Amino acid sequence: MAVKHAKELAVYRRGYDFAMRIFHASKRFPAEERFALTSQIRRSSRSVCLNLREAWAKRRYPAHFLSKLTDCDGEVNETDSSLDFARDCGYISPEEHRTLVDIGHEVGKMLGSMIRDPDPFLLNDS
Repeated sequence: MAVKHAKELAVYRRGYDFAMRIFHASKRFPAEERFALTSQIRRSSRSVCLNLREAWAKRRYPAHFLSKLTDCDGEVNETDSSLDFARDCGYISPEEHRTLVDIGHEVGKMLGSMIRDPDPFLLNDS
């Protein structure tokens, strides 16, 4: 069965889970981080799925598709750096950090696979 919607992709589902875990973890960040790290980590983690949806909508145009997938990968890496700050500031435990970083790396590997071989996801005009 062919994938008809981006939400059916394993990378989308895992990326969504990643963003939701980040959201719940960031609820415990201190109030003074509300407009800094809390906002930033939530935006970057959510941007993975949001950019993936944009990529999916641009499957007819390989360069646009790859560009948006690359944006997704960049957001995963940005979130990873924010997780390091959250750990080093004592907002999350080393164990929670490791779990979240591992999920992010998993999403990054899935995106990397799509970037290396986008053809199965592209729309053909034929």
